[in-house]
Amino acid sequence: MVRIASATLLLSFAGQASAFTPSKGQGRIQQSSTSIESTIVKEETKEEGTPFYADIACAEESAVDKSKPQLIETPATVGSPSTKLTSTSLASQPREKILKEPALWEYNFGLQDPALKMPHGIESRVTAPETFELTEEQIATLERDGVVHIKNVFDSDWVEYLRDATAHQVKNPHFWAFAGTASKLYDYIQRNIWQTNRAFADFYYHSAVGHVLAQCGRTDEIRVSTDLLMVNPNKGFKWHQDNQNGPITWDEGIRFWITMDETPAEYGAPVYLKGSHFNDVVPEASVFVDIEMDGLEAYKDDWLEFRTMPGDMLIWHPRTIHKVDGPADGIWTSYRRVLGGTAAKGGSLYHDKRGTGGVLSDLGRHGLEDGNKLQSPFFPSIYPRFNKAEARERDSGGVGRDPRDIVGKLGGLAGKASGDKFASFFQVLGSQAKKDQ
Repeated sequence: MVRIASATLLLSFAGQASAFTPSKGQGRIQQSSTSIESTIVKEETKEEGTPFYADIACAEESAVDKSKPQLIETPATVGSPSTKLTSTSLASQPREKILKEPALWEYNFGLQDPALKMPHGIESRVTAPETFELTEEQIATLERDGVVHIKNVFDSDWVEYLRDATAHQVKNPHFWAFAGTASKLYDYIQRNIWQTNRAFADFYYHSAVGHVLAQCGRTDEIRVSTDLLMVNPNKGFKWHQDNQNGPITWDEGIRFWITMDETPAEYGAPVYLKGSHFNDVVPEASVFVDIEMDGLEAYKDDWLEFRTMPGDMLIWHPRTIHKVDGPADGIWTSYRRVLGGTAAKGGSLYHDKRGTGGVLSDLGRHGLEDGNKLQSPFFPSIYPRFNKAEARERDSGGVGRDPRDIVGKLGGLAGKASGDKFASFFQVLGSQAKKDQ
């Protein structure tokens, strides 16, 4: 059990990867003599799009459910960016991973800036954020079903911007992605990507994401509680609920998912139990959910499946039970890139989650204490607009993980209780955990 707990704490450093940020300008551990371009296997440009998902940990063998969910398809309406990737038939293409694992010396520390030109003539840290109007029906759907699919929030310019930012990140992997990548859970995963990569911070500051989330939460303020850049989960995720939402409660948070690729027809579409955010039987500390448990009878057979397309958003309540089935062999021959996370509604308070697994998404040295108002550069405002002082603090390297807090906050997970708290986590991992014992 000690080995399992130790492995989990290591995963928290990168799988939950916010970013300890040493002084600006610190770079790679060591520069490789081989071009880092070799870590990516590129596909030829074709007319059809491609895929991506995740937010917990990958199951070595994801359970295959025989039931037929309600499939909600979205036609691809976003234009074809110049680097559009292809969705290929499993039968006609050799099964070879599109991404190669980075070498140790290819990892970077500190702040990173891809220096991307922003869409629509936006000037970084100057232009007001964009807006995107929702209908009352869309907001009511989220409240009733626990999830809503909002199509075409971001046009092809924004999709291309996010793809370019992701490509730069994968070519220049950050240290806080090391454990998640090395563990084979994802081809690439990094928590709190906005803290280290300026392009993603600018996306939150200037895109319509804050306006969409504010409408969904019927709130006048939105802050980023925690986020994740996720590229190609190796297999899939059994039924689970989200408890890595930062230092907020379920009802204070809104989960979001922004897709950069077309979901494959064969696998990868997220599936939700309709209305399951109303359940009162799954404990808050649980990750894995047995949908056959008593109290879930009203939800377990009512499935909603969403085949998302580039520029779409999925938004759901953190308590909504969901899963995703990846390729059976864990090999992604195309890209599945998603920017996701949890936003905090206006009026949210800081909840110190030390002693629980929830602390893994709150490892920064922000100085907030339990019950304080959630107001800090570590949880930046993105609606009604970004806060320039918070942005300057982020740009100076003052926002990120701190070794003292990593040790202090994770201390409560060091004993036998940690094994109990992570047991549910490893049920989601499936037999991946068994191999590590």
